[in-house]
Amino acid sequence: MAGIYIHIPFCKKACYYCDFHFSTNWKVKDELIDSLEKELELQKSYLNGETIETIYFGGGTPSVLKGEEINRLLDKINKLHHVTKDAEITLEANPDDLDAVKIKEIRQTAINRFSIGIQSFFDEDLQWMNRAHNAGEAKSSIMRAQDAGFENITCDLIYGYPLLTNKKWKENIQTLIDLEIPHISSYSMTVEPQTALATFIRKKQQPAMNEEQSAEQFLMLMAELEKNGFLHYEISNFGKEGWLSKHNSNYWFGKKYLGIGPSAHSFNGESRQWNIANNYKYIDTLANGKVPFEQELLSPIQRLNEYVMTSLRTMWGLDLEKVKNNFGEEYSEELLHTATQFIEKQWVKHEEQKLFLSDTGKLYADHIASELFIG
Repeated sequence: MAGIYIHIPFCKKACYYCDFHFSTNWKVKDELIDSLEKELELQKSYLNGETIETIYFGGGTPSVLKGEEINRLLDKINKLHHVTKDAEITLEANPDDLDAVKIKEIRQTAINRFSIGIQSFFDEDLQWMNRAHNAGEAKSSIMRAQDAGFENITCDLIYGYPLLTNKKWKENIQTLIDLEIPHISSYSMTVEPQTALATFIRKKQQPAMNEEQSAEQFLMLMAELEKNGFLHYEISNFGKEGWLSKHNSNYWFGKKYLGIGPSAHSFNGESRQWNIANNYKYIDTLANGKVPFEQELLSPIQRLNEYVMTSLRTMWGLDLEKVKNNFGEEYSEELLHTATQFIEKQWVKHEEQKLFLSDTGKLYADHIASELFIG
């Protein structure tokens, strides 16, 4: 089983914190969709005929696509691959796009899961982020999707930025709980170097993010969602039983996936590749019958370290027996030896030949993983 990711690199406006590849210039939208179809054809053998169980439209803002454009791309995938009847097909969407007309359009496609970029239910916060929607649209978009019959909905929330008091943060979480959203993805506000937010901070126009605030709000998030029956199955992802994201889980399980579109990444178990992050060059190269990508062959140690990084972030943990069988007993022993310092701090739990992060350990996930890396 494998997945396909399609990157739609267009947005109405630039969020101040975002460093994903996108453009607010839509002039080449039609050409780019043609190029996505061409890349799907050229990359049809990348997954070696594996059955597709997840398709994910990410971005950018995929909800700028018309229903007929979504169907074009899905039809192409179905012609080139065997897609399971119960495939999870996700569309990332901004609340301001999800009016009644758009939702009706999407209902006529095979999309069966929404990922809605809420981020906050407070207007001042959304304005601070330079989001395209307002607080009213945040709530009404969810309710319209539910009224149209969409049950499998995940929503994004951001925490750890200056305007977000703990009271507001708890209200944001509670609003999604009250709306009976079965899956929530939540991220700490990160200041990426090439973003407007980084520039504002550098020029003293905005304060730097506060790590203590971020940690406190992450702990609040875990406590509130666990209390309300959510499984914390990956550092940034929480889901009710039966509503975990298949597509995201497959990344962490190391399954193969094909990335289509500018800046999209692919993984086939042995190598990783990524497309050029430039819309015009992407279109021009595909017009000449080539896919513009760079590739990295992964050594056994790189694959092991990737497994360490991804597995440790999940509720299933790092399986030392799996490391022993797939990479060698010496590496399994080395990992356990290195992890001892974190086990003693109660940041890591060692149970049944698996390593799991404790709630406190989740605050230091990246540090712990980097310390465990082999080589």
